[in-house]
Amino acid sequence: MIISSLLKDVEYSEAKPMIKVLMETDFSKEIRIVFTEGQEMKEHKTAFPITVEMVAGNLKFGVNGKDLALTKGDLIALEGNVPHDLQAKTNCIVRLTLTKSDDVNRVKNVVG
Repeated sequence: MIISSLLKDVEYSEAKPMIKVLMETDFSKEIRIVFTEGQEMKEHKTAFPITVEMVAGNLKFGVNGKDLALTKGDLIALEGNVPHDLQAKTNCIVRLTLTKSDDVNRVKNVVG
């Protein structure tokens, strides 16, 4: 059993979104991304499927050039190789689920 919290020890940074691996299981990696208002992750993609959950705040989620307004409680799942970008409209907490085959460093490299 693995237990973690999306809301415990949340840290905001003016410099860049904060990425923390909350848990790694036999089948997935659960990552928390904390955005300060205005921060973004420029367009990127992964070869693997992902799921994004809005835990708190408001986020512009761009998919193939179309902007979606995500708010607390929203979920979005993408197949692999789908270009997407994120921009925080408010301070936000995002849960990102990666497949076991995906690399957390890829996510860290997107934010710089």
